Amino acid sequence: MDPPALDTPPEIRPLPPVLQEVAICELNEKPELIEDDVLAFRQWIHTQKHLKARTNDQFLLAFLRGSKYSMERAKQKLDRYYTLKAAIPEVFNEGRSVDNPQVLEIVRQGIILQIPLPENDRRPCVTIIRATSYDINKYKFSDIVRVGSMFGEIMMIEDDRSTVCGFLEIMDMIGVTGAHLFHLQPDILRKFSVFADEAMPMRQKGTCFINIPSPFEKGFNTLKGFFPEKMKSRISVCSTHDIIYDMVPRECLPEEYGGTNGTMQDIIDRMEAKLLRYRDYFLQEPNYGTDEKLRKIDRAYSVDSAFGTDGYFRKLEFD
Repeated sequence: MDPPALDTPPEIRPLPPVLQEVAICELNEKPELIEDDVLAFRQWIHTQKHLKARTNDQFLLAFLRGSKYSMERAKQKLDRYYTLKAAIPEVFNEGRSVDNPQVLEIVRQGIILQIPLPENDRRPCVTIIRATSYDINKYKFSDIVRVGSMFGEIMMIEDDRSTVCGFLEIMDMIGVTGAHLFHLQPDILRKFSVFADEAMPMRQKGTCFINIPSPFEKGFNTLKGFFPEKMKSRISVCSTHDIIYDMVPRECLPEEYGGTNGTMQDIIDRMEAKLLRYRDYFLQEPNYGTDEKLRKIDRAYSVDSAFGTDGYFRKLEFD
């Protein structure tokens, strides 16, 4: 995924008619102006001495769609994307590699399942996270988040549904125990939630916890305190799994979830093959980021503001 030259005309992947209609109505997309917008965005990046960002067409288009084509918001979101990554080293580190055996172990256990949807469906992308299906004595919560972040980026780049219709997470908590709750790393949960909300160019449509035993419902409701304010209203908790059928058609779900679309192993195999295709992408990741010494700002930069610890979000200054 080599970056294009500064003035290379963008090559944009066309949307299916259903998604194009959503993009026009909900994101202010004007198909005839997309190439000009992407080119202008790319050229702006080259003027920012502190910012080393990917400039591939679909990558930049994701941020434009995620900002509803406000160029200033897209600039800010892209800047936050790289800045906040650097502020969560527990997740965004050298372990974020296809060559990391732990990454493939987690994929092969089916902890994260991206559910395929028909092309003509307006629903958001759906990911089921089997949050109690891994050995908490072997993996940290941040290890699971790391792998999830890799698939989130792949989805952002190659699945137009994610940047047009958004995404939905279903957290399957079947068999949850107190040990699982203690295993959560609240600081990682809080920081990554802010990253997903403020920096990722995909609209978070909701997070639904299913199969929650009644004694644990109160405990999971307290987890809302670790999420950004905007996301709290989109979190739901259910003691059964039946609500899943209101979100995803049975014909899209694997057999293990009462569906007819193959098995979880089929999904796992597709996801592993997809991840392996992105080997070079993740090897290149250390080449991108921000150099705070070169940033032009009106006061000292503080990532604490992004995570809500000093009461403000700093004002970025763009030329």
